Amino acid sequence: MTYQPPAHGFRTFLIVWATQSVSVFGTALTFFAMTIWLTQTLYPRPEQKPELAFALSAVSLAFALPTVFGAPLAGAWADRHDRKRTMIAIDCANGGLSLLLAILMLTNVLQLWMVIVLVALHALFSAFHFAAFDTSYAMIVPEKQLPRANGMMQTTWSLSGILSPGIAAMIISLPTLARQGLIAGDLGAGLARFSDGAPLAITLDAITFFFAAAVLIFLTIPSPKRADLHATDGSRKSIWADVKEGALYIWHRRPLLWLLGTFAVANFVGGPLDVLMPLVVKFNLAPDWSSRGFTFETAFALIGTVGSIGGVAGGLLISAWGGLKKRRVYGVVVAMIVQGCVMIAFGWSPWIFLTAAVSFFGHAMMPITNAHSQAIWQTQTPRELQGRVFAVRRLIAQFSWPLSTALAGLIGGLFDPGAVIIVLGGILTVFCVGQLFNPYLLRVEDKAYLDQMAARKAAIQMAGDM
Repeated sequence: MTYQPPAHGFRTFLIVWATQSVSVFGTALTFFAMTIWLTQTLYPRPEQKPELAFALSAVSLAFALPTVFGAPLAGAWADRHDRKRTMIAIDCANGGLSLLLAILMLTNVLQLWMVIVLVALHALFSAFHFAAFDTSYAMIVPEKQLPRANGMMQTTWSLSGILSPGIAAMIISLPTLARQGLIAGDLGAGLARFSDGAPLAITLDAITFFFAAAVLIFLTIPSPKRADLHATDGSRKSIWADVKEGALYIWHRRPLLWLLGTFAVANFVGGPLDVLMPLVVKFNLAPDWSSRGFTFETAFALIGTVGSIGGVAGGLLISAWGGLKKRRVYGVVVAMIVQGCVMIAFGWSPWIFLTAAVSFFGHAMMPITNAHSQAIWQTQTPRELQGRVFAVRRLIAQFSWPLSTALAGLIGGLFDPGAVIIVLGGILTVFCVGQLFNPYLLRVEDKAYLDQMAARKAAIQMAGDM
């Protein structure tokens, strides 16, 4: 019997979407605040560029490694346990981590290694949260509305990028404004005691996590019922057997593997941007933004905000449009080609306003790419398998992200970061143009073809084991 989502499932999704969006916004505040702390407090001098590049790379790696390599275990967990309870527990745990980070900053004992540990724990917890949340869509949203729901979530990530840089910069500046007498009364006196406003932004992040967890308590989010948790001999299947099952589902359907390979290249190219973008703003664009009276914080926030506005525009477009109903793979590949061209322009630009403009178009492509990809996977994968399959999918697509992030820490300190971005953008553009002529990738949405391919490979494997 075909699964039917609850009658008011999309309404439930809207509530979850709204509350989790608040949490996403809070997390964006924390990461912006940490970037400012690294560039302006820990490594503020120009001659510290190699140390800053290393620190940015180390923090990015601390997030990337648990996110990527914890995904298979998190996905298998999501298929075995109540997804709502998992999300509540993880929101509470991440809220506690954010509070601890804020306290360490407030007491002036925070060191780089502590940031790395806390970020790694946050990423590992978030891998379990994302696996539970990502696989809950198909349980509460009708299939025809999945692209719209995916577009809304993509809009959330971009909207947080619009709001968080400006608000985080404002919160971080509050102690300075208070010491200048621009904030009066007891509030101003209290704020003036802070040497840095970053802990205030991070504390707000903790509050958003606890808020998201509290709202989930009152919602109904069903989890799929599995009938395959026990082997034929009655023993309970191990969680690693679940991971293997998710891997085999993809391995036996090679067009899905080609789709993941395309994302692996895109993530290799895009991974260094978290390291290279602050370096481009701090060094390559400094003559332009300083001549306009900007500070590093405002210049960095401007590019991030304009780029995220583009992301919201792309998210709103895909939400209202619903995306391609057929041949969704073109919605993935063509959008990636545009992103590659944008990266070339981003790395070349010596002007902050032009850089912000091309960032707008690059970010606008991300929701279109991801919403089409997500819709492909959601319609090709049975609901009871989505946790395991999506987790392995994330591992294959993103394994290149930590690798390129580590390389960025080296090349960002040795070479011109703008030139590096140009080269990476060229690689993405050329590769994705080639995928437009890949016959295997272009059949990724032919479910009958994929299932027949999987049946043949499973039969061959079974014959080989006999």
